[in-house]
Amino acid sequence: MDNRFENRTPPRGGFGGRILIAVVIVLMGFFTYWNQIEENPVTHERQHVALTPSEEIRLGLESAPQMARQMGGELPESDPRTQAVNRIGQLIVNRTAAKQSPWKFRFHLLADNKTINAFALPGGQVFITLGLYNKLKTEAQLAGVLSHEMGHVIQRHSAQQMAKSQLGKLLVVAVGTAASSDPQSGSPSLYDPTMIATLVNQMVQLRYSRHDESEADTWGLMLMTEVGFDPRAMIQVMEILKAASGSGQSMELFQTHPNPDLRIQQIKAYLEKHPPAAGLSQGKPLPH
Repeated sequence: MDNRFENRTPPRGGFGGRILIAVVIVLMGFFTYWNQIEENPVTHERQHVALTPSEEIRLGLESAPQMARQMGGELPESDPRTQAVNRIGQLIVNRTAAKQSPWKFRFHLLADNKTINAFALPGGQVFITLGLYNKLKTEAQLAGVLSHEMGHVIQRHSAQQMAKSQLGKLLVVAVGTAASSDPQSGSPSLYDPTMIATLVNQMVQLRYSRHDESEADTWGLMLMTEVGFDPRAMIQVMEILKAASGSGQSMELFQTHPNPDLRIQQIKAYLEKHPPAAGLSQGKPLPH
């Protein structure tokens, strides 16, 4: 008997089976994403987020030391520049809606004087590099930078991006499952070293969306104004950074916070609708 016609029946678990598994993974991914909804405790918006506020705080606290090590460590608390960052940061926390939030804000001045950047981890860990600090002149400008980063925390942008990232990873797994006969699965612990390293790497390379940047800028303007700083200092910050972009220094701020020209336009438009009141201050010169 000619055995060329034998074993024509597709093996169990073949292509059709892998497609079915892939579809199930996709459906599970979307089901999980659409059920990851929480009300923001400050804005009261309903958001798709991957973490609870307590999980954001814990992940941020556990990731902060590695973030600091990756960027030269932190300047000592006795340094007048560190004291200025902490003083302005805590002033904003204590006199604004940030105090009523569940997040635990802490401010870090990183020793990296070559990189110009500022960013925030989930839960309230806010970082500014010495490279950026050295470009700033006044307390109001520093308040603008810190308030912007606090805006990202309040709006829970990192937690939202993590929810989208989890969905994306499941879609990748689904595609891999459909294409492979030996799919692998796994879900690392939220707080294991791999997850923390991944978060640090993502935060260094993070590119927020235009919507996220606009929200953070709006919060920055509101918070610094509420404290008594002139919000026009935010425009000064953007102009300082644009001028420094040709200096050859690492301008990671524009990589992680893109569209400076658009942001300046949006800030000016906001200030036209919300003119700064008389008596707002640029603050004192920063220690250098």
